[in-house]
Amino acid sequence: MINEIHTYTVKVRLLQLLIENVSKRYKGSDSYALRDLTLDIGPGILGLLGPNGAGKSTLMRIIATITKSTHGTVSWNGVDIAQQPDELRAVLGYLPQDFGVYPNLDADEFLRYMAAIKGVDPRVARDRIDDLLEFVNLFEARKRPLGDYSGGMKQRIGIAQALLNDPRILIIDEPTVGLDTEGRVRFRHLLAELAGERVVVLSTHIVSDVEATANDIAIINRGHLLFRSSPEELLQSVEGKIWDWVIPSSELPTAKQRHVLSSVIRRKDGLHTRVVAETRPAKEAMPTSSPTLEEAYLFCISTHRGAGAQ
Repeated sequence: MINEIHTYTVKVRLLQLLIENVSKRYKGSDSYALRDLTLDIGPGILGLLGPNGAGKSTLMRIIATITKSTHGTVSWNGVDIAQQPDELRAVLGYLPQDFGVYPNLDADEFLRYMAAIKGVDPRVARDRIDDLLEFVNLFEARKRPLGDYSGGMKQRIGIAQALLNDPRILIIDEPTVGLDTEGRVRFRHLLAELAGERVVVLSTHIVSDVEATANDIAIINRGHLLFRSSPEELLQSVEGKIWDWVIPSSELPTAKQRHVLSSVIRRKDGLHTRVVAETRPAKEAMPTSSPTLEEAYLFCISTHRGAGAQ
């Protein structure tokens, strides 16, 4: 079914989203949500990682032309989107974190309404809605009111509305917050199928979402870009910096205060902890050769904890 969706694809010569020295200052304040952030993004899935409050949603709204940066530029295929927003809006799909639905409409009615708002030809929309409902596995539930949908179903109808105009750039902000494990896995599978000849920016603080889908990772915190690489390069950056350390239960509070612990497992000989640190936390701690992406993320955030907007 995904191949049928691509039937309507408009060919373009270039797919490039260029973010250059973008800053966003809070109104009436000297504080910044973003500070001098630069990213050059091409086709594929970029996982934008960062803790809550890092500036991810602000950046998503700037890219989606909902808000403007205080400084810097964002361009799509060489066109400044602040000066000519319609160039990007025509090929944009956007699923915001606070995506809402009309609870009394069914899926078919809602998507026809959204297609009209997006300016999709009604004849194209009719066939495309059928394709999309099949793609997000909601065809059998198309006549149910959206108010009766589960959280995962609402997120999938959100993806469907974002794809109505067969976008070349897809912006997805915290899509799996509130979903159960099954819902998150299903959503990740959908994202993986949407890559290819699209620019997909997935903003999240859930590392496993990025690990399952993204071919490129950018980590931001307090409005600053901390790290940009492939998942493999990010993992390589923490080789020799993850430590296995067995401690008695009584020492756990102190260990949490002094170190970043990625996991704690209770066993008969004590607590088996994994510590994220540049140097050995104790003489009995042993380096591990198998860091996880989450540990690499924690190391990056903890190492740059002092970085922040001024």
